[in-house]
Amino acid sequence: MSTNCNAPTLTVSELVKIGLKGITLTILECKRCQLHENVINKVIMRGSERPKVLFIGEAPGKSEDEAGIPFCGRAGKVLDGLINYMDLDENEYAIINTVKCRPPNNRKPTQKELKTCIPFLFAQIEILDPKVIILLGNTAEQAFSVSSLCWGEAVITPEGKHLIKLYHPAALLYRRSLMEKQKEMIDMNKALWQKTR
Repeated sequence: MSTNCNAPTLTVSELVKIGLKGITLTILECKRCQLHENVINKVIMRGSERPKVLFIGEAPGKSEDEAGIPFCGRAGKVLDGLINYMDLDENEYAIINTVKCRPPNNRKPTQKELKTCIPFLFAQIEILDPKVIILLGNTAEQAFSVSSLCWGEAVITPEGKHLIKLYHPAALLYRRSLMEKQKEMIDMNKALWQKTR
C-alpha cells in the first residue's frame, strides 16, 4: 500500500468547521504517514462530545487497534478505575490519543507521526472544549510541545483550560507503587472538574 505523505492536509480551523463527524471521516481516509499501512482500525475517540475532562493518551495498542476504541485493553481497565475514582459520570469525560493509528510493536510515535496527527488532535480539543485536559504520560505532553510539566500540577493554557500531566495507565500496570501517587495527584486537582458540574 502506498503512503501518500504529500497529500494536502486540512488545517485545525478547517477541521473544526467540518465537525467531529467530518474529522472522523478525514481520519479514516488519512494516508499521510506510514502508520495507516498496517492498522486494523483507526482509533478516534470514546466518551462524551461535551466533556468536562478530556484524557489524551499516547497511541492505540493491540486491543485498541482490534476494536477501534481508545483504552479498551488492560490499560483501559486501569483508566476506567481512575475515572471512577475521579467520580466522573459517563457524560463528563472523553478519551482520545495523540495519534490515531497503532505504531508497530506498540512503539512510541515518532516526532513526524505526532506532527502529522496534530491537526486532528487540536481540532478535537477545540470542538470538545473541555475545561480540564489530562495528558497521560510524556508522549501526550510532547504532542503539546509544552515545556516540561510537573506531574500532577495543573497549569492554565492561553485558552483558559487546566492542563495536568498524570502517569499513563500502562505505567501503573507495571509499577503498581505509582497508583497511590496517581490518586494523590487526582485528589490535589479534584476541585477543577467538580467545580465544572
